[in-house]
Amino acid sequence: MSGLAIDRELCIGCGMCVKACDTGGIELAWEGPRKFARGTDACVYCGACAGVCPVDAISITGGAQAGDDPSTYRGIWVFAQTGPDGCVLPVARELLGRARTIADERGCALTAVLGTGPAADGAGPRDLIAAGADEVIVCRDARLAEPDAEVFARWICALARDRRPEAILYGATAFGRELAPAVAVRLKTGLTADCTALPADPETGLLQQTRPAFGGNLMATIVCPAHRPQMATVRPGVFAAPASDASRTGTVSEVALDAGVAPRVRVLERRPAAAAASIADARRLVVVGRGIGSKKNLPLMRRLAELLGAELGCTRPLVEAGWLEYAHQVGQTGVAVAPDLLVSVGVSGAIQHLAGIGGAKTVIAVNEDPDAPVFGAARYRVVGDCIEVASALVEELEGR
Repeated sequence: MSGLAIDRELCIGCGMCVKACDTGGIELAWEGPRKFARGTDACVYCGACAGVCPVDAISITGGAQAGDDPSTYRGIWVFAQTGPDGCVLPVARELLGRARTIADERGCALTAVLGTGPAADGAGPRDLIAAGADEVIVCRDARLAEPDAEVFARWICALARDRRPEAILYGATAFGRELAPAVAVRLKTGLTADCTALPADPETGLLQQTRPAFGGNLMATIVCPAHRPQMATVRPGVFAAPASDASRTGTVSEVALDAGVAPRVRVLERRPAAAAASIADARRLVVVGRGIGSKKNLPLMRRLAELLGAELGCTRPLVEAGWLEYAHQVGQTGVAVAPDLLVSVGVSGAIQHLAGIGGAKTVIAVNEDPDAPVFGAARYRVVGDCIEVASALVEELEGR
């Protein structure tokens, strides 16, 4: 089993480990004339105490399963979620592009995990291989035709226990956010949500899972040194999808779902929801912030977007003020986007917003503040009154 090991010959009782622990999982106790660190039942084996120990007296032992050695896990997996039409969602291709780089750096295989109903013709393993996968594990079963997190979790956990991947990546869709924690609990491993960067440490090979923390005011990098598989969810649009390479070769492995897995939820009827605006796949975007001054200036911004053939997005404060619906919100707390062109008007550039537009190819920023953080992400920068600049752009575009 996983555990906390403390070498009393090395421990100096400094208490730094206690300060680093957020769960009360370690304490100092007097034994004779000296104080020693010792674990408590609240320990979650996160390794924070080991990371700050100045004398390396603390270590985390064990892996995701009893008696396991993390070094025996190998390979990167990407969960390839399908939509109602049976086609693989774009976020799966985006994850395969990033995972391909990680797998190449680690010198291991990249596997796509695809579960569908028996009649899902749109789910093509060859497309996943063309996007970077070395292998596609496919299960076609009527019990996987619906997005039932319990059924999918039991299937993925059985695969993971048998094949032992070192990392599994999921898209942070509504279903991905339900599925990933269900897998993590069953495998007794960690999970980092809404990652914006996923480099692999060149020395340890650990996945460095970076995400916004404290309301987006700083970026936290999380590692999972003692448990496997390492797991993370990534919002759609954070990484660019790779170009499809039809010449790539790979293997397709057909597997079966255990006969004992029975859905506890039955779908009786489907009713389509009202169509909602989506900016996730927009190739051009005009994103507005508080710098536009007033809600009455939104028609001008809509006109600018219309003339550019763009969708309209906004920052979180505008949604909270009721100026626009949440579907328009761009950033880590809204939609991560990767358009060819993004025109930012009156946006200061909070860290969570910049993380959400990191995939944009060309950013044009307009702001009165010459020191606005958004200028650091912009290729073209305009320091000036947002309304005056937007009005001039509209006049110029209408004149054409």
